[in-house]
Amino acid sequence: MTITPPALSVFEALESEVRSYCRGWPAVFDRAQGSHMYDEDGHTYLDFFAGAGSLNYGHNNPVLKRALIDYIERDGVTHGLDMSTTAKRAFLESFQNNILRPRDLPYKVMFPGPTGTNAVESALKLARKVKGREAIVSFTNAFHGMSLGSLAVTGNAFKRAGAGIPLVHGTPMPFDNYFDGTVPDFLWFERLLEDQGSGLNKPAAVIVETVQGEGGINVARPEWLRALSELCERQDMLLIVDDIQMGCGRTGAFFSFEEAGITPDIVTVSKSISGYGLPMSLCLFKPELDIWEPGEHNGTFRGNNPAFVTAAATLDTYWSDGQMEKQTVARGEQVEQGLRAICDEEQSGAHFRGRGLVWGLEFEDKDRATAVCRRAFELGLLVETSGPQSEVVKLLPALTISPEELDEGLRTLARAVRETA
Repeated sequence: MTITPPALSVFEALESEVRSYCRGWPAVFDRAQGSHMYDEDGHTYLDFFAGAGSLNYGHNNPVLKRALIDYIERDGVTHGLDMSTTAKRAFLESFQNNILRPRDLPYKVMFPGPTGTNAVESALKLARKVKGREAIVSFTNAFHGMSLGSLAVTGNAFKRAGAGIPLVHGTPMPFDNYFDGTVPDFLWFERLLEDQGSGLNKPAAVIVETVQGEGGINVARPEWLRALSELCERQDMLLIVDDIQMGCGRTGAFFSFEEAGITPDIVTVSKSISGYGLPMSLCLFKPELDIWEPGEHNGTFRGNNPAFVTAAATLDTYWSDGQMEKQTVARGEQVEQGLRAICDEEQSGAHFRGRGLVWGLEFEDKDRATAVCRRAFELGLLVETSGPQSEVVKLLPALTISPEELDEGLRTLARAVRETA
Protein backbone atom coordinates (compact mmCIF):
# COMPACT_ATOMS: atom_id res chain seq x y z
CA MET A 1 0.00 0.00 0.00
CA THR A 2 1.35 3.39 -1.00
CA ILE A 3 0.65 6.08 1.56
CA THR A 4 1.05 9.74 0.76
CA PRO A 5 2.01 11.71 3.88
CA PRO A 6 -0.97 13.90 4.76
CA ALA A 7 -0.95 17.66 5.03
CA LEU A 8 -0.29 18.03 8.75
CA SER A 9 0.19 21.79 8.88
CA VAL A 10 -2.54 22.52 11.41
CA PHE A 11 -1.34 19.73 13.71
CA GLU A 12 2.27 20.86 13.46
CA ALA A 13 1.36 24.52 13.86
CA LEU A 14 -0.96 24.24 16.84
CA GLU A 15 -0.42 20.93 18.59
CA SER A 16 2.35 20.39 21.12
CA GLU A 17 5.54 18.53 20.31
CA VAL A 18 4.51 16.03 23.00
CA ARG A 19 2.29 14.14 20.53
CA SER A 20 3.67 10.66 19.87
CA TYR A 21 1.44 8.03 18.21
CA CYS A 22 0.83 10.26 15.20
CA ARG A 23 4.55 10.28 14.48
CA GLY A 24 4.61 6.52 13.98
CA TRP A 25 1.33 6.51 12.06
CA PRO A 26 1.45 9.55 9.73
CA ALA A 27 -2.14 9.50 8.56
CA VAL A 28 -5.28 11.51 9.32
CA PHE A 29 -7.84 8.99 10.48
CA ASP A 30 -11.48 9.64 9.69
CA ARG A 31 -13.59 6.55 10.50
CA ALA A 32 -13.32 3.33 12.45
CA GLN A 33 -15.45 0.24 12.81
CA GLY A 34 -14.73 -3.08 14.48
CA SER A 35 -11.03 -3.88 14.04
CA HIS A 36 -10.43 -1.43 11.21
CA MET A 37 -9.55 2.25 10.92
CA TYR A 38 -9.81 4.34 7.76
CA ASP A 39 -7.88 7.48 6.91
CA GLU A 40 -9.21 10.44 4.96
CA ASP A 41 -7.46 9.21 1.79
CA GLY A 42 -9.36 5.93 1.83
CA HIS A 43 -6.62 3.63 3.16
CA THR A 44 -7.71 0.81 5.45
CA TYR A 45 -5.75 -0.28 8.53
CA LEU A 46 -6.21 -3.42 10.61
CA ASP A 47 -6.00 -2.32 14.23
CA PHE A 48 -3.80 -4.39 16.57
CA PHE A 49 -3.59 -1.44 18.97
CA ALA A 50 -7.20 -1.00 20.13
CA GLY A 51 -6.71 2.42 21.65
CA ALA A 52 -3.86 1.12 23.85
CA GLY A 53 -6.34 -1.38 25.23
CA SER A 54 -9.29 1.03 25.54
CA LEU A 55 -11.26 -0.61 22.74
CA ASN A 56 -11.44 -4.27 23.77
CA TYR A 57 -14.79 -4.58 21.95
CA GLY A 58 -13.71 -2.82 18.77
CA HIS A 59 -14.38 0.61 17.30
CA ASN A 60 -17.98 1.83 17.33
CA ASN A 61 -19.33 -1.48 18.56
CA PRO A 62 -22.93 -1.43 17.26
CA VAL A 63 -24.54 -2.71 20.47
CA LEU A 64 -22.78 -0.13 22.60
CA LYS A 65 -23.31 2.63 20.05
CA ARG A 66 -27.05 1.98 20.02
CA ALA A 67 -27.26 2.18 23.82
CA LEU A 68 -25.31 5.46 23.81
CA ILE A 69 -27.36 7.06 21.03
CA ASP A 70 -30.62 6.10 22.73
CA TYR A 71 -29.41 7.62 26.00
CA ILE A 72 -28.31 10.88 24.36
CA GLU A 73 -31.49 11.17 22.30
CA ARG A 74 -33.66 10.98 25.41
CA ASP A 75 -31.60 13.74 27.06
CA GLY A 76 -30.01 11.45 29.62
CA VAL A 77 -27.71 13.15 32.12
CA THR A 78 -24.26 13.75 30.63
CA HIS A 79 -22.50 15.43 33.55
CA GLY A 80 -23.52 14.57 37.07
CA LEU A 81 -20.45 14.83 39.32
CA ASP A 82 -21.03 12.04 41.86
CA MET A 83 -24.78 12.50 42.02
CA SER A 84 -26.99 9.43 41.86
CA THR A 85 -28.28 8.87 38.33
CA THR A 86 -30.15 6.12 36.56
CA ALA A 87 -27.09 5.51 34.36
CA LYS A 88 -24.81 5.05 37.36
CA ARG A 89 -27.31 2.74 39.05
CA ALA A 90 -27.59 0.58 35.94
CA PHE A 91 -23.80 0.28 35.73
CA LEU A 92 -23.36 -0.56 39.41
CA GLU A 93 -26.07 -3.21 39.26
CA SER A 94 -24.57 -4.73 36.13
CA PHE A 95 -21.05 -4.66 37.59
CA GLN A 96 -22.27 -6.33 40.75
CA ASN A 97 -24.33 -8.99 38.97
CA ASN A 98 -21.96 -9.81 36.11
CA ILE A 99 -18.54 -9.27 37.65
CA LEU A 100 -18.31 -9.02 41.43
CA ARG A 101 -20.94 -11.48 42.62
CA PRO A 102 -20.01 -14.41 40.31
CA ARG A 103 -16.38 -14.07 41.47
CA ASP A 104 -17.28 -13.63 45.14
CA LEU A 105 -15.39 -10.32 45.21
CA PRO A 106 -16.35 -7.99 48.07
CA TYR A 107 -15.23 -4.69 46.59
CA LYS A 108 -16.66 -1.24 47.11
CA VAL A 109 -16.59 0.92 43.96
CA MET A 110 -15.09 4.39 43.74
CA PHE A 111 -15.20 6.65 40.68
CA PRO A 112 -11.96 8.65 41.07
CA GLY A 113 -11.89 10.48 37.72
CA PRO A 114 -11.80 9.78 34.01
CA THR A 115 -8.37 8.21 33.51
CA GLY A 116 -6.20 5.36 34.73
CA THR A 117 -3.73 7.59 36.53
CA ASN A 118 -6.64 9.07 38.52
CA ALA A 119 -7.47 5.55 39.70
CA VAL A 120 -3.84 4.89 40.66
CA GLU A 121 -3.54 8.18 42.54
CA SER A 122 -6.67 7.39 44.55
CA ALA A 123 -5.39 3.89 45.32
CA LEU A 124 -2.06 5.17 46.60
CA LYS A 125 -3.78 7.90 48.61
CA LEU A 126 -6.19 5.44 50.20
CA ALA A 127 -3.43 2.95 51.05
CA ARG A 128 -1.43 5.67 52.79
CA LYS A 129 -4.52 6.86 54.65
CA VAL A 130 -5.40 3.35 55.82
CA LYS A 131 -1.90 2.34 56.92
CA GLY A 132 -0.60 5.72 58.05
CA ARG A 133 2.63 5.22 56.10
CA GLU A 134 4.10 6.97 53.04
CA ALA A 135 6.23 4.41 51.21
CA ILE A 136 4.89 2.40 48.26
CA VAL A 137 6.74 -0.51 46.67
CA SER A 138 6.52 -0.97 42.90
CA PHE A 139 8.46 -3.14 40.45
CA THR A 140 11.13 -2.80 37.81
CA ASN A 141 9.74 -1.80 34.38
CA ALA A 142 6.37 -0.88 35.88
CA PHE A 143 4.11 1.75 34.34
CA HIS A 144 1.26 3.23 36.37
CA GLY A 145 0.52 6.64 34.85
CA MET A 146 1.84 10.12 34.11
CA SER A 147 0.75 12.19 37.13
CA LEU A 148 3.30 12.66 39.92
CA GLY A 149 2.15 9.95 42.32
CA SER A 150 1.80 7.42 39.51
CA LEU A 151 5.18 8.40 38.05
CA ALA A 152 6.81 7.81 41.43
CA VAL A 153 5.91 4.11 41.10
CA THR A 154 6.74 3.92 37.38
CA GLY A 155 10.08 2.50 36.26
CA ASN A 156 10.69 4.09 32.85
CA ALA A 157 13.51 6.64 33.19
CA PHE A 158 12.36 8.77 30.24
CA LYS A 159 8.84 9.15 31.62
CA ARG A 160 10.07 9.78 35.17
CA ALA A 161 12.39 12.53 33.94
CA GLY A 162 9.42 14.45 32.60
CA ALA A 163 8.20 15.14 36.14
CA GLY A 164 10.82 17.85 36.62
CA ILE A 165 11.00 17.25 40.38
CA PRO A 166 12.24 14.41 42.59
CA LEU A 167 9.79 11.51 42.68
CA VAL A 168 9.69 10.29 46.25
CA HIS A 169 8.05 7.72 48.53
CA GLY A 170 8.36 4.94 45.96
CA THR A 171 10.76 1.99 46.16
CA PRO A 172 11.33 -0.39 43.21
CA MET A 173 11.77 -4.13 43.67
CA PRO A 174 12.60 -6.83 41.08
CA PHE A 175 9.65 -8.02 38.97
CA ASP A 176 9.17 -11.73 38.32
CA ASN A 177 12.20 -13.29 36.60
CA TYR A 178 14.16 -10.03 36.72
CA PHE A 179 17.29 -12.05 37.59
CA ASP A 180 16.50 -14.83 35.08
CA GLY A 181 15.62 -17.28 37.84
CA THR A 182 19.00 -17.05 39.60
CA VAL A 183 17.61 -15.43 42.77
CA PRO A 184 14.72 -16.81 44.87
CA ASP A 185 11.53 -14.77 44.63
CA PHE A 186 11.33 -11.84 47.07
CA LEU A 187 14.62 -12.71 48.80
CA TRP A 188 15.84 -9.10 48.61
CA PHE A 189 12.43 -7.59 49.34
CA GLU A 190 11.68 -9.58 52.47
CA ARG A 191 15.24 -9.26 53.77
CA LEU A 192 14.93 -5.47 53.60
CA LEU A 193 11.57 -5.57 55.34
CA GLU A 194 12.88 -7.64 58.24
CA ASP A 195 16.28 -5.98 58.65
CA GLN A 196 16.03 -3.02 61.05
CA GLY A 197 19.18 -1.60 59.47
CA SER A 198 18.06 -1.79 55.84
CA GLY A 199 16.88 1.80 55.63
CA LEU A 200 13.61 0.77 53.95
CA ASN A 201 10.63 2.61 55.39
CA LYS A 202 7.77 0.24 56.14
CA PRO A 203 5.58 0.39 53.00
CA ALA A 204 1.86 1.08 53.09
CA ALA A 205 1.29 -0.99 49.96
CA VAL A 206 2.75 -2.80 47.00
CA ILE A 207 1.46 -1.98 43.51
CA VAL A 208 1.88 -4.47 40.66
CA GLU A 209 0.77 -5.25 37.11
CA THR A 210 0.20 -8.96 36.46
CA VAL A 211 1.41 -8.34 32.90
CA GLN A 212 3.56 -5.28 32.35
CA GLY A 213 2.21 -3.79 29.15
CA GLU A 214 4.31 -0.66 28.66
CA GLY A 215 7.23 -2.42 30.34
CA GLY A 216 7.59 -4.96 27.53
CA ILE A 217 4.83 -7.59 28.01
CA ASN A 218 6.49 -9.12 31.05
CA VAL A 219 4.16 -11.81 32.38
CA ALA A 220 4.15 -12.61 36.10
CA ARG A 221 3.70 -16.27 36.95
CA PRO A 222 0.63 -17.17 39.06
CA GLU A 223 2.88 -18.63 41.77
CA TRP A 224 4.88 -15.37 41.91
CA LEU A 225 1.68 -13.37 42.36
CA ARG A 226 0.47 -15.74 45.07
CA ALA A 227 3.79 -15.43 46.89
CA LEU A 228 3.56 -11.63 46.63
CA SER A 229 0.05 -11.69 48.08
CA GLU A 230 1.22 -13.84 50.97
CA LEU A 231 4.21 -11.56 51.58
CA CYS A 232 1.92 -8.52 51.76
CA GLU A 233 -0.31 -10.26 54.26
CA ARG A 234 2.64 -11.34 56.44
CA GLN A 235 4.18 -7.88 56.41
CA ASP A 236 0.96 -5.86 56.90
CA MET A 237 1.07 -4.20 53.49
CA LEU A 238 -1.84 -3.68 51.13
CA LEU A 239 -1.68 -5.30 47.70
CA ILE A 240 -2.75 -3.06 44.81
CA VAL A 241 -3.20 -4.66 41.39
CA ASP A 242 -3.10 -2.19 38.53
CA ASP A 243 -5.51 -3.78 36.04
CA ILE A 244 -5.94 -0.69 33.90
CA GLN A 245 -4.64 -2.23 30.67
CA MET A 246 -4.80 -5.95 31.50
CA GLY A 247 -8.27 -5.97 33.04
CA CYS A 248 -11.66 -6.06 31.32
CA GLY A 249 -10.86 -9.44 29.77
CA ARG A 250 -7.55 -8.65 28.10
CA THR A 251 -5.82 -11.74 29.53
CA GLY A 252 -8.92 -13.95 29.35
CA ALA A 253 -10.68 -13.62 32.70
CA PHE A 254 -12.28 -10.25 33.45
CA PHE A 255 -9.58 -9.47 36.04
CA SER A 256 -6.04 -10.49 35.17
CA PHE A 257 -5.34 -11.68 38.72
CA GLU A 258 -8.05 -14.34 38.67
CA GLU A 259 -5.72 -17.00 37.26
CA ALA A 260 -3.48 -16.64 40.32
CA GLY A 261 -6.40 -17.13 42.71
CA ILE A 262 -5.67 -14.01 44.74
CA THR A 263 -7.92 -11.21 45.99
CA PRO A 264 -6.02 -7.91 46.02
CA ASP A 265 -6.91 -5.31 48.62
CA ILE A 266 -7.24 -2.60 45.96
CA VAL A 267 -7.71 -2.86 42.19
CA THR A 268 -7.49 -0.07 39.62
CA VAL A 269 -9.53 -0.37 36.40
CA SER A 270 -9.85 1.96 33.42
CA LYS A 271 -9.27 1.86 29.64
CA SER A 272 -11.91 -0.66 28.43
CA ILE A 273 -14.27 -0.47 31.40
CA SER A 274 -16.56 1.85 29.40
CA GLY A 275 -16.36 -0.54 26.44
CA TYR A 276 -16.64 2.28 23.93
CA GLY A 277 -13.44 4.21 24.53
CA LEU A 278 -15.12 6.81 26.73
CA PRO A 279 -13.09 8.10 29.71
CA MET A 280 -13.89 6.14 32.86
CA SER A 281 -11.97 4.58 35.73
CA LEU A 282 -12.67 2.66 38.91
CA CYS A 283 -10.84 2.15 42.16
CA LEU A 284 -12.08 -1.02 43.82
CA PHE A 285 -11.25 -1.90 47.42
CA LYS A 286 -12.27 -4.16 50.26
CA PRO A 287 -15.09 -2.69 52.40
CA GLU A 288 -12.97 -2.37 55.54
CA LEU A 289 -10.68 0.03 53.65
CA ASP A 290 -13.49 2.46 52.86
CA ILE A 291 -12.49 5.11 55.40
CA TRP A 292 -12.86 8.11 53.09
CA GLU A 293 -14.59 11.19 54.44
CA PRO A 294 -17.27 12.59 52.08
CA GLY A 295 -15.57 14.76 49.46
CA GLU A 296 -12.07 13.86 50.67
CA HIS A 297 -11.17 12.74 47.15
CA ASN A 298 -13.23 14.26 44.37
CA GLY A 299 -13.09 15.55 40.81
CA THR A 300 -15.37 17.27 38.32
CA PHE A 301 -15.43 14.37 35.85
CA ARG A 302 -15.63 11.42 38.21
CA GLY A 303 -19.15 10.56 37.03
CA ASN A 304 -19.11 10.11 33.24
CA ASN A 305 -22.71 9.08 32.65
CA PRO A 306 -22.41 8.25 28.92
CA ALA A 307 -19.56 5.92 29.92
CA PHE A 308 -21.80 4.31 32.54
CA VAL A 309 -24.33 3.59 29.77
CA THR A 310 -21.86 1.87 27.45
CA ALA A 311 -20.15 0.10 30.35
CA ALA A 312 -23.42 -1.45 31.52
CA ALA A 313 -24.25 -2.50 27.97
CA THR A 314 -20.79 -4.04 27.63
CA LEU A 315 -21.09 -6.10 30.81
CA ASP A 316 -24.61 -7.28 30.00
CA THR A 317 -23.65 -8.20 26.43
CA TYR A 318 -20.21 -9.76 26.84
CA TRP A 319 -19.82 -10.82 30.48
CA SER A 320 -23.05 -12.54 31.45
CA ASP A 321 -22.29 -16.06 30.17
CA GLY A 322 -18.55 -16.73 30.25
CA GLN A 323 -18.17 -16.94 26.48
CA MET A 324 -15.91 -13.90 26.13
CA GLU A 325 -13.23 -15.46 28.31
CA LYS A 326 -13.26 -18.70 26.29
CA GLN A 327 -13.10 -16.79 23.01
CA THR A 328 -10.16 -14.68 24.18
CA VAL A 329 -8.22 -17.75 25.27
CA ALA A 330 -8.85 -19.35 21.85
CA ARG A 331 -7.79 -16.21 20.01
CA GLY A 332 -4.70 -16.06 22.21
CA GLU A 333 -3.71 -19.57 21.16
CA GLN A 334 -4.08 -18.46 17.54
CA VAL A 335 -1.72 -15.52 18.14
CA GLU A 336 0.75 -17.76 19.95
CA GLN A 337 0.92 -20.12 16.97
CA GLY A 338 1.44 -17.20 14.58
CA LEU A 339 4.24 -15.70 16.68
CA ARG A 340 5.91 -19.08 17.06
CA ALA A 341 6.00 -19.42 13.28
CA ILE A 342 7.53 -15.93 12.95
CA CYS A 343 10.22 -16.73 15.54
CA ASP A 344 10.99 -20.09 13.91
CA GLU A 345 11.57 -18.29 10.61
CA GLU A 346 13.54 -15.41 12.08
CA GLN A 347 17.30 -15.87 11.59
CA SER A 348 18.71 -13.18 13.87
CA GLY A 349 16.88 -14.20 17.02
CA ALA A 350 13.41 -13.37 18.32
CA HIS A 351 11.13 -14.59 21.05
CA PHE A 352 7.59 -13.92 22.19
CA ARG A 353 5.53 -13.89 25.37
CA GLY A 354 2.00 -13.02 26.47
CA ARG A 355 -1.39 -14.13 27.75
CA GLY A 356 -4.88 -13.96 26.32
CA LEU A 357 -4.82 -11.20 23.70
CA VAL A 358 -1.75 -9.27 24.81
CA TRP A 359 1.52 -10.42 23.25
CA GLY A 360 5.02 -9.13 22.73
CA LEU A 361 7.57 -10.00 20.05
CA GLU A 362 11.14 -9.11 21.01
CA PHE A 363 14.23 -9.07 18.83
CA GLU A 364 17.88 -9.32 19.80
CA ASP A 365 18.46 -6.14 17.78
CA LYS A 366 16.81 -3.53 20.01
CA ASP A 367 16.05 -1.20 17.08
CA ARG A 368 14.27 -3.84 15.07
CA ALA A 369 10.87 -3.49 16.76
CA THR A 370 10.51 0.13 15.65
CA ALA A 371 11.38 -0.82 12.08
CA VAL A 372 8.85 -3.67 12.13
CA CYS A 373 6.08 -1.38 13.40
CA ARG A 374 6.90 1.21 10.75
CA ARG A 375 6.80 -1.37 7.95
CA ALA A 376 3.60 -2.89 9.37
CA PHE A 377 1.94 0.53 9.14
CA GLU A 378 2.98 0.82 5.50
CA LEU A 379 1.36 -2.58 4.94
CA GLY A 380 -1.87 -1.52 6.69
CA LEU A 381 -1.39 -2.89 10.23
CA LEU A 382 -1.32 -0.78 13.39
CA VAL A 383 1.06 -2.12 16.06
CA GLU A 384 3.14 -0.23 18.59
CA THR A 385 6.34 -0.85 20.52
CA SER A 386 6.79 -1.27 24.26
CA GLY A 387 9.61 -1.91 26.71
CA PRO A 388 12.20 0.45 28.21
CA GLN A 389 14.06 0.67 24.88
CA SER A 390 11.01 0.22 22.62
CA GLU A 391 12.45 -3.20 21.86
CA VAL A 392 9.17 -5.16 21.83
CA VAL A 393 6.43 -5.23 19.19
CA LYS A 394 3.21 -5.16 21.18
CA LEU A 395 0.05 -6.89 19.93
CA LEU A 396 -3.19 -5.66 21.47
CA PRO A 397 -6.07 -6.52 19.12
CA ALA A 398 -9.73 -6.16 20.09
CA LEU A 399 -11.21 -9.13 21.95
CA THR A 400 -13.99 -9.18 19.34
CA ILE A 401 -11.62 -9.61 16.40
CA SER A 402 -12.49 -12.47 14.06
CA PRO A 403 -10.15 -15.42 13.45
CA GLU A 404 -9.83 -14.30 9.84
CA GLU A 405 -8.82 -10.76 10.81
CA LEU A 406 -6.36 -12.15 13.32
CA ASP A 407 -4.77 -14.36 10.65
CA GLU A 408 -4.57 -11.41 8.28
CA GLY A 409 -2.79 -9.30 10.88
CA LEU A 410 -0.36 -12.07 11.77
CA ARG A 411 0.48 -12.59 8.09
CA THR A 412 1.10 -8.86 7.70
CA LEU A 413 3.28 -8.84 10.80
CA ALA A 414 5.28 -11.80 9.49
CA ARG A 415 5.83 -9.94 6.22
CA ALA A 416 6.98 -6.82 8.09
CA VAL A 417 9.45 -8.93 10.07
CA ARG A 418 10.84 -10.53 6.91
CA GLU A 419 11.14 -7.23 5.10
CA THR A 420 13.08 -5.55 7.93
CA ALA A 421 15.57 -8.39 8.42
